[in-house]
Amino acid sequence: MNWRAFLAMLARDVRVARRNFMAILLQTFLQPLMFVFIFGRVMVRSGYMPEAYKSLLLPGIMAISMVFTGVWAVAMPLIAEFQWSREIEDRLLAPMEISWVAIEKVFAGTIQALIAGLVVIPAAWLILRPGVEFNLRTPVSFALVTILVALFSACGGLALGCSINQQHIGLMFSMVLTPMIFFGCTYYPWSALNSFPILQKVVLVNPLVYASEGLRGTLVPQFPHLSTVVVLIMLTGFDVLLLSLGLRQFRHKAVS
Repeated sequence: MNWRAFLAMLARDVRVARRNFMAILLQTFLQPLMFVFIFGRVMVRSGYMPEAYKSLLLPGIMAISMVFTGVWAVAMPLIAEFQWSREIEDRLLAPMEISWVAIEKVFAGTIQALIAGLVVIPAAWLILRPGVEFNLRTPVSFALVTILVALFSACGGLALGCSINQQHIGLMFSMVLTPMIFFGCTYYPWSALNSFPILQKVVLVNPLVYASEGLRGTLVPQFPHLSTVVVLIMLTGFDVLLLSLGLRQFRHKAVS
């Protein structure tokens, strides 16, 4: 491992992000804020949703924002660099093992996902107040869950970016990300599926379920949620699985 090369590539990604700040800002926060405003403000004030739904909704929106940001930040540049810009060839010449090039991208994506998730909290509080009730009883658990969710999104972006061709980008959103969101307990707790026992068990293969339930359990524990211990174990397992898969695919594409 060459830390100087690693940090140099990370600094380059930071500079690119700073130059594209407005585009990244709109891409990261526009959709979550629209969800917050429509579901948490319009639907509640119109009487279609109870007042408590504001607090229930926030962790799910935070999870969506982190997952979209991490996947987009890692997957889209990889698809471009491997398939048409060939910019990845310059990175592969860095004086360090090939896998660390991919890990740098995961690290950068994790940071972006963390920022995207944490900014949702004050933004949603400003839009939805009064009525939003946070109850952060265990800050350490919240920090662990948030980091694991951000890492999951970046590792998922690595796996997808190294597995999907440019002509299948639309398919990635329609067949992977959209079902993940709607069956990821983002707009409702996992216990709401009690009336659909088969579906309730099937959705447990969706890592976004653990992201949403983990954030819900640490931010608004007054609502039903999965055990934080189970969430931490499952998110760690998904992180390891997706990172291993992504690194294998990255090495394969880099060598070929």
